[in-house]
Amino acid sequence: MGYSRKENENCKELVQSGVKKYVRYDEGTKLFSMGLTTFKKVAKEAGAVIKVHRITLVNVQLIENYLDRKITVRGRDS
Repeated sequence: MGYSRKENENCKELVQSGVKKYVRYDEGTKLFSMGLTTFKKVAKEAGAVIKVHRITLVNVQLIENYLDRKITVRGRDS
């Protein structure tokens, strides 16, 4: 019998303070205000996906850096 996962209401504060470096897909979609499919695509493009057994974790710092680079590159092109 599996254990139910406890929801972390203050995920955003934990990530911003540096206490939490990795999130699951559902937490990441809330954190970055994206849909699940888009978040999975961005995480994969950023190279931020880590698989541990049957759990997929995403490195938040790598996604933030990736999005910052994308914004900067598009900003220069415009």
